Amino acid sequence: MKPLSDHPKSLIIAVAGDLFAIPVHVVCDILDLLPVTGVPTARPDVNGLINVRGRVVPLMDLGMRIGLPAATTSEESRFVVIEMTIDGEETLVALRADKVHEVAEFESLLSEEVPRIGLRCRTEFIRAVGRRQGRFVMVLDLERVFASD
Repeated sequence: MKPLSDHPKSLIIAVAGDLFAIPVHVVCDILDLLPVTGVPTARPDVNGLINVRGRVVPLMDLGMRIGLPAATTSEESRFVVIEMTIDGEETLVALRADKVHEVAEFESLLSEEVPRIGLRCRTEFIRAVGRRQGRFVMVLDLERVFASD
C-alpha cells in the first residue's frame, strides 16, 4: 500500500450511494442547499448558479459529471464549495453532494490502480481507491473532473 502523502486529509462525501474523497485543502465551504438559478445553455451536469456570499458560483452535479445518476435532494444534501484552477484561473465551484460525512486522513491507499470493472462511475475521474471504516472510498482526480471536454 502506498502512502497518500501529498494531501492526506480529505473530505468524505456521498454521491449516488458511493463514497468519494476530496482533498480538504481545496474545500472553501460546506453549505446547506441554496436557491439555484438555472442556465439554459449550460451542460447537463452544471445545474446552474448559486450565490455564495455575494459571488456567483457555478453548481456542478458531481454524480452526473462522473457518470452516476443525477443527485436527489434530501435533508442531508449539501453544496461543497471548492476552489480549483480551471483554464489557468482560480475558480470557485460548488459540488452537489448527497451527504457530507467527515474529514478523514488516509494513512494508505489500497490501490492507485483503479479497477476497470466493478465501479459504477467513470474510472478516469478516480485517482485511487482507499478504505475508511470498512467501506471503499474513491479518491477523486479533480483536475480531470474539471478538465475541458
